[in-house]
Amino acid sequence: MPHYQIDYFCGMISIPHKAKQFLVLLVKLLIVGGAFYFIYDQLAHNDKLDWQKFITLFRKNQSVSGIAFILLLSVLNRYFEILKWQNLAKVIHEISALQATKEVLAALTAGIFTPNGVGEYAGKALFYPKSEAKRVVFLNLICNGIQMILTVIFGIFGLLYFNAKYNVITTQAVAFLFGGFIVLIVILFSLKKIKIKGYSIEKLLHKINEISKEIHQKNIFLGICRYLVFSHQYYFLFLAFDVDLPYLTLMAAITSVYFLASSLPTFQFLDFAVKGSVAIYFFGVLGVNEWIVVFVTTLMWFLNVVLPVILGSYYVLNFKTKTVK
Repeated sequence: MPHYQIDYFCGMISIPHKAKQFLVLLVKLLIVGGAFYFIYDQLAHNDKLDWQKFITLFRKNQSVSGIAFILLLSVLNRYFEILKWQNLAKVIHEISALQATKEVLAALTAGIFTPNGVGEYAGKALFYPKSEAKRVVFLNLICNGIQMILTVIFGIFGLLYFNAKYNVITTQAVAFLFGGFIVLIVILFSLKKIKIKGYSIEKLLHKINEISKEIHQKNIFLGICRYLVFSHQYYFLFLAFDVDLPYLTLMAAITSVYFLASSLPTFQFLDFAVKGSVAIYFFGVLGVNEWIVVFVTTLMWFLNVVLPVILGSYYVLNFKTKTVK
């Protein structure tokens, strides 16, 4: 029988095999139990969710093809994320799409109640030998980093378009934000050789450049595909709730919401609450009813976080630790 070591939870402490098995089981149950508790708590005790209005509108507009299309977008959203991870994991070794699915969904479940999904990094690392943990964390940073960059790029253009039409913030404020952003980039690159605990921006860029261009290009392409999928899923849900607004206006509001909400520190299980708060403001400017905004945001969270977490729970419960090499 293999001698598994749960170094991620108990360091180098020597623990009997049976105790390790119990510890692993306990951690699994805590992760899955905690995830389901937070999901239930947010859905059952959110006083902004008017279920009666939702049921009435759903019965009015229900369409099998429409529901199937929205669910397909959720599948595609997560599928592109799985392909991104499968592509980046090649830096360590080739993995199948099924293995990438296990790692992505289990990591999502592990990260649901950690700040900004930090637990996701540890979740993926547990599928690899401890000797590869740093590389796994680094690759996951690349995987999530490109998504954040795309969110910022699309969000800035969306915010500028939205602001040009509705003057949410002044021209001076826009200039100040752009100026501050440019100054920050200049400072970071001028200090790129300065090391903090042995790490520097220069060293980080060197490590990024060690990864082949083909992998980076595929990562960017899949990241764009994923962004277009979940942003348009948001768009089609608003259409399903009888929100009749010009395409560019609605997409500008959606990209702005994702941009601003992603810059706020939060937990995965509170993701819809944070996005909902930002969305209420933007869509309020467009005259969309608050309850519709809350429901659409909650549905996005349910379809793209809750459902994958339910699937990921299965992989967490069946998780086997890797032997340290």
